[in-house]
Amino acid sequence: MINKNKLFFPLLMWLSSRIFICIIMLVIVPLIPPLPGGVAAKFGWDVFFSWDSNFYEAIATFGYNYSIPGKQLPSVAFFPLFPLVTHAFMSVGLPFKVAGTLINNLAFLGALIVLYAWMNERHDKQKARWVTASLAWCPLSLFGTVIYSEGLYLLFSTATLKAFDKQQYGWTALWGAIATAARPTGIALIPALMLVSLWERRGVKAYIASLAAGGGLFLFSLYCQVTMGDALAFLHAQKAWRPSLGFDWLRWLKMIMQIVVGTTNWKYGYIKDPWHPLIFAIIIGSASLLWYFRNKLNATKVNYGFACLGLFLWLLAGDPLTNVVMIFGGTYLLWRLRGELSLITVVYGLCGIGMLLASGGTISLNRLSYGIVSLAIACGVLLARDYFWGRAVMGFFAILLASFAVRFAQDQWVA
Repeated sequence: MINKNKLFFPLLMWLSSRIFICIIMLVIVPLIPPLPGGVAAKFGWDVFFSWDSNFYEAIATFGYNYSIPGKQLPSVAFFPLFPLVTHAFMSVGLPFKVAGTLINNLAFLGALIVLYAWMNERHDKQKARWVTASLAWCPLSLFGTVIYSEGLYLLFSTATLKAFDKQQYGWTALWGAIATAARPTGIALIPALMLVSLWERRGVKAYIASLAAGGGLFLFSLYCQVTMGDALAFLHAQKAWRPSLGFDWLRWLKMIMQIVVGTTNWKYGYIKDPWHPLIFAIIIGSASLLWYFRNKLNATKVNYGFACLGLFLWLLAGDPLTNVVMIFGGTYLLWRLRGELSLITVVYGLCGIGMLLASGGTISLNRLSYGIVSLAIACGVLLARDYFWGRAVMGFFAILLASFAVRFAQDQWVA
């Protein structure tokens, strides 16, 4: 049982970050004109409802459809846990938007509590706090408040990893089966658990629990077979968003070129806007000089210099930069900290990222990678080493979180 001391910090992180989001979405955004391409927001539950929320409402209200990609987007691509739980809340009289918002927020709180308890046991209070803060204040934590399934998946995938790390195989099987019914990325849990069981020679119980963790996926596949005649309907439905599997190197090249030369120059195939590549070169050159002369400068000046350059780079490159950093930066961080993190944390993180890279597209990869809790763990452990960079990153997270909240409330694409 988690005592009150272990509840206080995750509750504080959850409450402060959710209040921050709600003030922006419910109070500030309705007072400002919409951004180009956006819609005017109004105070109410509607600000939490957009994009994939439509699919979850349709599933919770009418059930699944499996249509031909290109004619109607198939809702079977979305896993059933969140719609099922939402439908249960709706059956007692709650409107969908109220039920979906409450479920996601409460599940996200549960994820923070489980994560803090796990990190406090495996590491120490300092690292547990930074890890929890990283998950709570990450800009993509917006999706732990709006009507999406991130909260439920983070809760049960984290509980699965924690139970496996403590060799509690009954709980591993139970939480894993629920997690694999929540999101497609839950599939990465199965090979991760199997690989660690093999590497650490854990025995038969670990293998059984690893396979049983796929129970949610198996039941959903069975449902698809019975109702649609296709056990892999959820996989085939992904073609509406990702035509083929594999590493989509063309889209990744586009994303990297958008960072380096800018979207306009990439679109036209020549340097139409010289300012973007020039500013990018100045930022990279300044960072290189700062690194070269770091031993001759005051440490505080060096830190503030890199922090400012990082902020300028984000202002220049925007969303393509966050996608690249989340995926490739996260991969590097997991490998760099592999001796400090638990093996299951590292292996699950790498399996999850590998699955995303092989998915055949780049759409929503920053949001999907946020659901891989290993990345928040690695980020928090790293930030715990340096108080300055911890504060700087959290400040940047808050700025980005605010911008994401504005965009989502105005029905603009976030992730």
